[in-house]
Amino acid sequence: MAQQTTDPTGTLNVGEAAARSGLTPHTLRWYEREGLVAPVGRDPAGRRRYTEADLAWLGLLTRLRRTGMPVRDMRRYAELAREGEHTVPDRLRLFEAHRERVLARIAGLQADLDALNYKIEIYGKLVEST
Repeated sequence: MAQQTTDPTGTLNVGEAAARSGLTPHTLRWYEREGLVAPVGRDPAGRRRYTEADLAWLGLLTRLRRTGMPVRDMRRYAELAREGEHTVPDRLRLFEAHRERVLARIAGLQADLDALNYKIEIYGKLVEST
């Protein structure tokens, strides 16, 4: 884990934020360039400084990517969130649509697991009978 520097603002540099978030510094910078993350604060030398709120947002983005949300939808969600409370219905619809895709993937994975379990059962019986 990256050594955390003593910082009176309680913020983290890009390496520290990468270590805490599980993302690479390159990914953190890319997320910002792509509009997935609001512009991150900077120190007087122009270096990025991440807050706990930034890390929480990165955690959500990580979860959305892990569940297969396209970057296009993640960007749209980030834009909606920055626009304010009046976009809550749009954000809800975006997440409901994504949930349906996740549930379909889970159902597909469950069917795949069932097929594997069936084959394991067959081969287990064959091994026992020899």
